[in-house]
Amino acid sequence: MAAPDELPPLVEPYECTFDFQPGWVDLTLHQSTKAEARALAAEIVKRLNPLSLEIENSAVFDDLADRAIDLNANAPTLAAAYYSEAGEALANLRVDGYGDEGVPRPGADEVIPLILQWENAEVVGKPDIRHVELPTGPAVRVHAMLKVKRMFGFGRKMAEFIKYVVFPPEMQTLIVVTVEWEKVALTEYITELADEAVRTMRITPLASGGTTNTAGGGRG
Repeated sequence: MAAPDELPPLVEPYECTFDFQPGWVDLTLHQSTKAEARALAAEIVKRLNPLSLEIENSAVFDDLADRAIDLNANAPTLAAAYYSEAGEALANLRVDGYGDEGVPRPGADEVIPLILQWENAEVVGKPDIRHVELPTGPAVRVHAMLKVKRMFGFGRKMAEFIKYVVFPPEMQTLIVVTVEWEKVALTEYITELADEAVRTMRITPLASGGTTNTAGGGRG
């Protein structure tokens, strides 16, 4: 359910880190290969509490590997997902950076129409749009429901998303955090998880060719 890339990636290196709460797992891949995804899934499964799982380990493994491949399809800065103690995936999180070298960064009101555009879905109802202050800078937060096309165009399914478009004051890159979920009955819970996670996000500009990286983070 990725939004169209209306803004091209900006070559402005930075590091993105989160202080994730339990339940979130970092699914960022560097080569985006199936082998890398399966190795990452195996490491995560080892850390799970088998007594809490209500799903077979193999099913959790398959979901982690497949989800990692899907979330990294467009080379995000960072990809993650939230899993319940029972082993069920409840939400996806992705961080992307956008901009165009030599072109002024658009303002908050200019990016709102872009946030509401989706390749294979349409926003239904009135979106909740807020201007908020995050540790990384001012941001636009949009929460809305989606009607998503199913595979091959057979029918529709409902989902929800929150997008945070962050304007780091020391950079020209727009940082876009997208959290998506389908279990709308858990909207209040997932919204709290998303807001809590984004408040822990840190964006650190790097010198060209910088190689700094930390666990639980990605580089743009």
